[in-house]
Amino acid sequence: MNLAPDGEASMGTAWRWRTNILLATCLLAALAVKAPALQSATRLERASTALQTLLGWFDESTGLYKTTGWWNAANATTALADYSRVSKSKKYFTTLADTFVAAQNAHSGFLNKYYDDEGWWVLAWVDAYDLTGNKLYLSMAESIFADMAASWDGTCGGGIWWSKDRNYKNAIANELFLSAAAHLANRDSVGQAGYLDWANREWMWFAKSGMINAQNLVNDGLRIDGGQQGAGTCTSNGRTTWSYNQGVVVGGLVELAKLNSDPSLIGTAHNIATSAITSLVDSNGILHDSCEPARCGADAPQFKGIFVRNLVALDVASPRPAYKSFVETNADAIWDKSRGPDGRLGLVWSGPFGGDNASSQSSALDALIGAAALQSPE
Repeated sequence: MNLAPDGEASMGTAWRWRTNILLATCLLAALAVKAPALQSATRLERASTALQTLLGWFDESTGLYKTTGWWNAANATTALADYSRVSKSKKYFTTLADTFVAAQNAHSGFLNKYYDDEGWWVLAWVDAYDLTGNKLYLSMAESIFADMAASWDGTCGGGIWWSKDRNYKNAIANELFLSAAAHLANRDSVGQAGYLDWANREWMWFAKSGMINAQNLVNDGLRIDGGQQGAGTCTSNGRTTWSYNQGVVVGGLVELAKLNSDPSLIGTAHNIATSAITSLVDSNGILHDSCEPARCGADAPQFKGIFVRNLVALDVASPRPAYKSFVETNADAIWDKSRGPDGRLGLVWSGPFGGDNASSQSSALDALIGAAALQSPE
């Protein structure tokens, strides 16, 4: 009979199929161990992936980042320093040094027409100094600050101007001046008194300027009525409460509170932060600026990460569970809903992915870094 040969053939075929399936299963398991899926990556691994994508836009010849602008590059530099701190890595110290040397070819001493641009570079080089201990970075930050301070005058009773045209006093330039002064006061023991005086003077003026509205959110700037510098009435213009305006003042107050015993500083920071994470979000708690998704231009894609970065600083100084939850919720939304090919991160954190460049990348990276920084030790 021919049953036995046929039976043996059937058993052999089945055995080979079972063997192949087993081998394939083992191979997939091995690959999963060696290269975990991005979806299951740790918070620090997510930040690392996003950083590599950001560095794909880095231009060594200029020290800046393609697809985005001058002040955005300062924030990308800050994100690079913050990642290095959280990951305890010195790998990117040379990239910071490249920016420090090459970017000055375009803007001598990191100065330009806009005082808020200068403020971003002050904070970037303070952050780089904290990370590396390189005193050249701190000296550069101090020289930039001196140029900012020269713009303070009596129009509106004080404050610095937005630009060297001296036609607008707004929140972001003055918040950066506050934060820069406070950061320098905490790092330069010789010049501490002078920087602290500037920080206190700025905050006293800012708190009374009217730019913090009844909802504890910061409006864009001041309307100056009267025509002549130093004359007329200055009132809040009631313009957009951008996310970064909430963040920078929070970070400045946290830094000032380290040297100033006034408990209202942290209290005000909490008020602004709490209002922002409840008012500038969607029903799922995801942060948005009002320009999204199509009207944000070149600047606003940077804003949200700046808020998260400064919220993390507040949470480190004065923790609240709502802050950690907010940061993690937004970081997870970015990764799950606003991530495209090659670890690219989009403008709208609630998704869908789209409109990515070095600005939206570094902004979203701020949130991923913040979530990694606040993660409880395992």
